[in-house]
Amino acid sequence: MLDGSAVQPFFLMKHIIILGDGMADLPVERLGGKTLLQYAHKPMMDQLAREGRCGRLVTVPEGFPPGSEVANTAILGYDLNKVYEGRGPLEAASIGYEMADDDFAIRCNIITLEDGKIITHNGGNLETEDARVLIDYLNETLARPINEREGCERVKFITGIQYRHLLVIKGGNKHIVCAPPHDHPNEPWRPLMVKPEEGLVGSDFVAAKQTADLINELILKSQELLPKHPYNLAKAAKGERQANSIWPWSGGYRPTMETLMEQYPQVKSGAVISAVDLIQGIGKYAGLRIIKVPGATGLADTNYEGKAEAAIEALKSDDFVFVHVEASDEAGHDGDLELKLKTIGYLDQRLIAPIYKEVSTWQEPVCIAVLPDHLTPVEMRIHVGQPVPFLIWHRGIEPDGVQQYDEVSCVSGAYGLLKLNEFMQTFMNVAM
Repeated sequence: MLDGSAVQPFFLMKHIIILGDGMADLPVERLGGKTLLQYAHKPMMDQLAREGRCGRLVTVPEGFPPGSEVANTAILGYDLNKVYEGRGPLEAASIGYEMADDDFAIRCNIITLEDGKIITHNGGNLETEDARVLIDYLNETLARPINEREGCERVKFITGIQYRHLLVIKGGNKHIVCAPPHDHPNEPWRPLMVKPEEGLVGSDFVAAKQTADLINELILKSQELLPKHPYNLAKAAKGERQANSIWPWSGGYRPTMETLMEQYPQVKSGAVISAVDLIQGIGKYAGLRIIKVPGATGLADTNYEGKAEAAIEALKSDDFVFVHVEASDEAGHDGDLELKLKTIGYLDQRLIAPIYKEVSTWQEPVCIAVLPDHLTPVEMRIHVGQPVPFLIWHRGIEPDGVQQYDEVSCVSGAYGLLKLNEFMQTFMNVAM
């Protein structure tokens, strides 16, 4: 709607998406039946909801897992049926590993096992510096014997960020079933080992089974080797969680994706800001430049202020900025209610508020969207693919009457229920 100001064509408006990974939740009895977004102190998000327009978004297509690789790719407007290849290739792009045509790249967590169960998906909040030592150790002790046995460099591990790493298998087959470790906390790990997809026959089954068997061999051997490493021996001596197993999952081949610049004439250049290599990889394939912020960790202690400053600076030169914050998702996976509430408040006051305060004074209009990619309920500790709430704000937009930002209030928002690429189409075509 017009507000009496001069009419400006929509392509002059800049756009920023601020995404709180896993921020949405389900009603929690301890909070009087409220969700965390209903309960949390988040005055900035509520103000943007009151001044803007809201709705809900289906971020996970039917038949796809409710993972961040799926939901974030869909939010950016991509058809998962055409571009989805799993997390591995996206994280390869972020790390800077150039995939060959015969590379199969698969995400490789370093996790914690105890008493035959998956205790954490993050190796006890493993730091990148320690993980690099462990990955080097795995390449020396685990990958090399397999390479020599097969007469080629078939297997290699590549260091990523914190507990998130990469396993590359030459000639690997993607038609396998893997269990994301964050979806199975406190569950026995053996029934979750890799299997060929159902329905494969002949050579397809043989190729998939060979890849599954190889990955399972690597998992078992890692459980023999990692507990012997000095890092884990020191952890054990202090009674702390060890990073004592690898867990590969979500693999594929090099994807083919159009850039956002090729899809949206409004976007001449853009940037992605995230501590998570998966999101950086999506951004790279989308044609966005990757901005790395010092002190950005992917956890609750991340540098919110640094990300806000980087986003503001990026908006001065770029048309589109995607800011991703992982903290709420990690707190949800840990089942930490108090920490997840804090991460919502941190996102609100330390990142969204300074961005809003700055861009709301600019003569050039900026359109802001706030949303999560999926639910990570603290009482379930896994991803849930239900619709997520979103808000869109820019100076002069006609409010829709929603008074606060949460899963319940946004049901009555003017945008209703959007699905997949409808969000990006709506967001990019908002006009003053």
